[in-house]
Amino acid sequence: MAIANPNSRNNQSAWKFALRALSYRNYRLFFGGQSVSLIGTWMTRIATSWLVYRLTHSAWLLGLVGFSGQIPGFVLAPFAGVWIDRWNRHRTLVITQVLSMLQSFALAALALAGVITVPEIIWLSVAQGLINAFDMPGRQAFVVEMVENREDLGNAIALNSSMVNAARLLGPSIAGLVIAAFSEGWCFLIDGVSYIAVIASLLLMRLQPHAEKPQPKAVLHQLKEGWNYVFHSVPIRSLLLLLALVSLVGMPYTVLMPIFAGSVLHGGPHTLGFLMAAAGVGALISTFLLAARKSVLGLGRVIPISACLFGIGLIAFGSSKVLWLSLLVVMLAGAGMMQQMAASNTVLQTIVDDDKRGRVMSFYSMAFMGMAPIGSLIAGIAATHIGAPRTLMIGGVFCILGAGWFALHLPAIRSSIRPIYIRLGILPEKSKAIQTVSALLTPPQD
Repeated sequence: MAIANPNSRNNQSAWKFALRALSYRNYRLFFGGQSVSLIGTWMTRIATSWLVYRLTHSAWLLGLVGFSGQIPGFVLAPFAGVWIDRWNRHRTLVITQVLSMLQSFALAALALAGVITVPEIIWLSVAQGLINAFDMPGRQAFVVEMVENREDLGNAIALNSSMVNAARLLGPSIAGLVIAAFSEGWCFLIDGVSYIAVIASLLLMRLQPHAEKPQPKAVLHQLKEGWNYVFHSVPIRSLLLLLALVSLVGMPYTVLMPIFAGSVLHGGPHTLGFLMAAAGVGALISTFLLAARKSVLGLGRVIPISACLFGIGLIAFGSSKVLWLSLLVVMLAGAGMMQQMAASNTVLQTIVDDDKRGRVMSFYSMAFMGMAPIGSLIAGIAATHIGAPRTLMIGGVFCILGAGWFALHLPAIRSSIRPIYIRLGILPEKSKAIQTVSALLTPPQD
């Protein structure tokens, strides 16, 4: 008679626990569609960087293209958040995905015709940035509508991050092969086609009818209300400040990656694909670890540690001159960056009030994606004068300093978050204790 292996059952239950958000039909559809689409998105990112580098060999122009694609998110994010809280988020995402598909097809048409120039790349990058200003906070805020049980929200966010990083692993590798065999234009074309998957998944969802929203206040009033909510919340303010710093000084490493692939490591598009894929492997591992967590508790400690690891990875990557070492340390950088981003997202989504979710997530987008273009521009200029390796190492030092600042403020952050966790039942033992004391102090009713 066969004897069941208890370890096998434990492993199966662990996997089922780590993937529990996929039990929701709408989230499952979204996860599948986005997984396909994001591979195309990463192919376009790599193809765009390599195309600009091939046409110009300019670090400054690489930084300018990165700046052009992301600065609309910085400028428009607060206003976009107000509209996300007003509009139907599902309908908003359908519109942004269709517009993104058209933008990719425009890039493909110009590149395949052999007439594309850097100014056209910049303008199309600006167009995608305008779309992303509404798309990113909309996607972040929409997660809570796909996952009915709030206890599974953190798992859904971690799975979202794992989806992004799986695409980050596959997309650059595929892009490197496609560019080497054909041209950048084919990457743009594949990206355009991939949007069909996510559009179809959104249209197939079954959503609960939305409750009638109260008459919205003036846009500027709601914008001020969202800003005051963020500014006066110690945990939200601290999380966003650290994220903004890391995005400013650390995230531009992706923009400078073609220089490391071509000039430092003396490779080609396949080397760029390997480097980006290695960063994706590290990020993917870190998000799997987050998905397996049972609770949001303890993430406050994870955030500064992750930011510090990101900084160490950047310093080591800037110092490396050999491919195998560069692959290892960029994997560490990718893990640290994504762990900090996903952990911050999970804490924010847990503690934010639902009626302000769109606005808070727009500030999150502003910190995560909006600061990156300024960092890309600064990094491009700095790399022109002091070299890409030194630019990255300086950024790594600032990431470590930011992690130290956050760690010093961690006791105050925990003190502010604790009442929210008690109210949500995340700290049930304290919640029960408060209820017991309240019952003892309440006089009996006749």
